[in-house]
Amino acid sequence: MRALISVSDKTGVAEFARELQKLGWEIIATGGTMKLLQDKGINVINISDVTGFPEICDGRVKTLHPNVHGGLLARRDDPNHLQALKENNIEFIDMVCVNLYPFRETIAKPDVTMEDAIENIDIGGPSMLRSAAKNYKDVTVVCDLQDYTHIIEEIRKNGNTTLETRLQLSAKAFSHTAVYDSWIATYLQNSVQTRLIASPQMPEKIFLNYELLQSLRYGENPHQSAKFYKQDTPVPYSLAFAKQLHGKELSYNNIQDANAALNIVMEFDEPFCVGLKHMNPCGAAVGKDTSEAWEKTYEADKVSIFGGIVAFNRLVDEETAIAMKPVFLEIVIAPEFTEEALNVLTAKKNLRLLKVDMSEKIEKSQQIVSVNGGVLVQELDTSTIKITENMAVTTKKPTAEQLNDMNFGWRIVKHVKSNAIVVVKNGCTIGVGAGQMNRIGSAEIALKQAHEKGLTSGLVLASDGFFPFDDTVILAAQYGVEAIVQPGGSVQDDASITKANELGLAMALTGMRHFKH
Repeated sequence: MRALISVSDKTGVAEFARELQKLGWEIIATGGTMKLLQDKGINVINISDVTGFPEICDGRVKTLHPNVHGGLLARRDDPNHLQALKENNIEFIDMVCVNLYPFRETIAKPDVTMEDAIENIDIGGPSMLRSAAKNYKDVTVVCDLQDYTHIIEEIRKNGNTTLETRLQLSAKAFSHTAVYDSWIATYLQNSVQTRLIASPQMPEKIFLNYELLQSLRYGENPHQSAKFYKQDTPVPYSLAFAKQLHGKELSYNNIQDANAALNIVMEFDEPFCVGLKHMNPCGAAVGKDTSEAWEKTYEADKVSIFGGIVAFNRLVDEETAIAMKPVFLEIVIAPEFTEEALNVLTAKKNLRLLKVDMSEKIEKSQQIVSVNGGVLVQELDTSTIKITENMAVTTKKPTAEQLNDMNFGWRIVKHVKSNAIVVVKNGCTIGVGAGQMNRIGSAEIALKQAHEKGLTSGLVLASDGFFPFDDTVILAAQYGVEAIVQPGGSVQDDASITKANELGLAMALTGMRHFKH
């Protein structure tokens, strides 16, 4: 029996080869793998002695040869195949152990060049894996060093690997090469988009590479199965790369809600807190520190925050933790917790505490949503226009305080399900209307919440979409709104502006909408 070993990651390969040799296998190896095995005292056949041809082109060509692929692909039960091998003096190769050039690790380097990336595209390795995997009935293919121990145990027990194991390893090898090729294709697609195309477009084909992170108890409902996958490269503001410091396992709905909270937190540079339920903010506020931001967030909606998720963009200290402790929460997210804060919060057995990298904002990212039979892909909505006085289209201009609240409300309303209306005052939400079939319905919900708190003047209203009629302006004025920010773009914009002038409101048009479906 013969095994061809050619690995980039050499972890454990010498021990694997030594055990194979003890079991009577001959070892063929290439380049650096051969040198390592020889240095470990393992007898090795040079690949050039098998092919009768030297390694050339800086090692680019060494295993692409009939003596290799004939030995792998020949069917042991086909007389014609056996005759062809005999006539050409080709011997069987019964195992291939290959892991590929570190392409993914190379392109993850911040200073990687195209030349470095290209040199780390493996050609011979995937070819050998595919040949061995195709002929799994006779050949064992190994691409994962985690399989070394099991393979040795099977050979020791049975004289060879079992057919069932070889089939499983074949499926793993084809999956491995498919993922590897998709990394290359995606990298080159992105390179074409950024280097050669003046106005980059999304590619005609997309490749999704995600690995299993966590099996979930169930999905949105107990009768739905679910799993959580993560991409290869870590990104900031990502739950997939968060560190859970305490609490029970996350659920499907927890993950959805926490991701929505992180997208809101990413909008703010000043100390900020958001409470979230069912992917909508129920309360949000800026403050001089996390403690003040939490208190304002909690006061914004004490009822809805029960059983919710809270996220901060600053370190959570002991004072903030003590203030939160009496409230039933599912998750608290922050870039860091003090030791004292952890001591307070970990006293609550089931409370999940998540530490998330918030070191830099996400500038460009794709958002992928599944639909029956396909996926929708769009750029993540990371752009948020700053509201300035010159955006005002009414006779009355917003005050400095109103501009601050306009900017606050505008950054919140983009994360509320459409149709969305948010009413704010002093850097805090006091009413949120989400997901209604008409905008006036959302406005009524938000404005009534504000009045229930006794806030009837000096309010600022933000809308994620334009006003098709002037009814929202009229209602807003009745409830004490003094400034409105909305995208504009309706054929009825003039009617809304005229009504705002009549009622003495300031109104700014951004020219950018933020629908969230």
